[in-house]
Amino acid sequence: MILLVILLMGLGSYGMRAIFILALADKTFPPLALRALEYVAPAVMAALVMTMLVDPGEGGAPSAAEIAGLVTAAGVALLTRNHIYVLVTAMGVYWGLGQLL
Repeated sequence: MILLVILLMGLGSYGMRAIFILALADKTFPPLALRALEYVAPAVMAALVMTMLVDPGEGGAPSAAEIAGLVTAAGVALLTRNHIYVLVTAMGVYWGLGQLL
């Protein structure tokens, strides 16, 4: 029963994403919508960071690994302006220090 629920949830999630891709594949987005979409990744990153800072979890304060990851993210963002580089390097620092400390 649980496996069936997991499979149905997976299919539902995949279907919801696939519908938009298939329905909008041959359409062109208006320039205003494309310009607005540029702000989605920074907004999501800011929401994740603020959530971590406001409610850091069990410890009560951000750990050294979290602070190092945030500083790394800020530095890479300033240097590259590439969201993928920011995410990969900051998470690498965060996970790496989390394992060491």
